[in-house]
Amino acid sequence: MENNEIKDVLMQALALDEVHVSGDGSHFQVIVVGDVFKEMSRVKQQQAVYGPLMEYIADNRIHALSIKAYTPEEWLRDRKLNGF
Repeated sequence: MENNEIKDVLMQALALDEVHVSGDGSHFQVIVVGDVFKEMSRVKQQQAVYGPLMEYIADNRIHALSIKAYTPEEWLRDRKLNGF
């Protein structure tokens, strides 16, 4: 599966401001940014991202997935703290 395919699936399924996908073959790291994550626990955020990708996980096109979910405010703060 290609990084752009994952990005497209998530952008279509969730109201996101940004999606950053890195990885190769079947192991991917995803950073998602959107207001949709406000008021959600970390578990609910992870579930929201896993949901649209479940068919790709089930058929092993995605073998491993690391998710970092942020609200726009959290993303701005985190980028400043980490020098992005």
